Amino acid sequence: MANLRTPLYSTHLALGARTVAFGGWDMPVRYSGTLKEVEAVRTAAGLFDVSHMGRLYISGPRSTEFLDWVLTGSAASLRLGRARYCMICNEDGGIIDDTIFYRMAEDRYLLIPNADNREAVVDWFQGWIDAKFPGGCVVDDRTKATASIAVQGPGATDLLDQICTLESGEPPSSLRLFSGGEGALGGKRVFAGRVGYTGEDGFEIVLAAEDAQHAWHSLMNLGAVPCGLGARDILRLEAGLALHGHEIDGQTTPLEAGLERFVRFDKEFFGAQVLRRQREQGVDRKLVGLTLPGRSAPRQGYPISEGGRQIGHTTSGSYSPTLDTSIAMGYVLVHHATPGLVLEVDIRGRAAPAEVVPLPFYSRPRR
Repeated sequence: MANLRTPLYSTHLALGARTVAFGGWDMPVRYSGTLKEVEAVRTAAGLFDVSHMGRLYISGPRSTEFLDWVLTGSAASLRLGRARYCMICNEDGGIIDDTIFYRMAEDRYLLIPNADNREAVVDWFQGWIDAKFPGGCVVDDRTKATASIAVQGPGATDLLDQICTLESGEPPSSLRLFSGGEGALGGKRVFAGRVGYTGEDGFEIVLAAEDAQHAWHSLMNLGAVPCGLGARDILRLEAGLALHGHEIDGQTTPLEAGLERFVRFDKEFFGAQVLRRQREQGVDRKLVGLTLPGRSAPRQGYPISEGGRQIGHTTSGSYSPTLDTSIAMGYVLVHHATPGLVLEVDIRGRAAPAEVVPLPFYSRPRR
């Protein structure tokens, strides 16, 4: 089956982007060069097509109750206009997907699943609606009818403020982090959320598919630099952010991944009993950050050892242009997850020293 293409696909080709298959979509991996794109986001403003991410609108009189059952985070306590990051877990506490969701109205939410998990999440949700909340809520998958663009970096808010106004009459920069609001961009309706996946300030906007090219070019004309998946992966890794299929998956729990703070243990949700037991008894392995000298970085699945005995494996790795060193994340046995401990990573047959460090590797400076 052919990959899906976003409403901006032809724009990417016209800009000379190299494209790759990712999560069932043909996506740009780089434009001017990955390192230049990373620098643009860290110093000015970068532009990403994130239309491959899902956009699920959940509504109905039992929508809040439903989301409280399928998410580790609380929908009931989420105020109107605010967003929350959390996970969708299976019966073993494993992570089906991680997500950000917004409360758009009292009984209406926007939930953003990962590209390659969207259909599984829709099926999972519909199964629970049929079994536990029949007639109480509806999932409307608007992914193909809409587009999503991220503008990220210290200059992102200034750029978006120049072309976008919220319904309140305020600029997007008036939104707090993890908040969102309806507005207009170039006379077209948009939803702007002050969130991102780069470790920098910025926004992800959702708009009709046919309006995507106008918004993209408007932001480019103001100086935002088009960026691909290569830069996005380095940026999220520097910020210590998990990627489904790498740091998290259906066999990994939030507690193993260091995401316990995004689990509400004071409510009932599917998989809660397993996670409560892990919190009481502890876990066998933990996700850690690793730094390695030079530019020879490990990739996913490289063995991590101590004293010649394998104690874990890497989940992501890259040279970090921001920090000018190689970085990686990986799982190790819990008594090896001590900052300052020097382990070894097997990089194509070469044992490279790797120091355990706290996550994230990079935090944006206060500006």
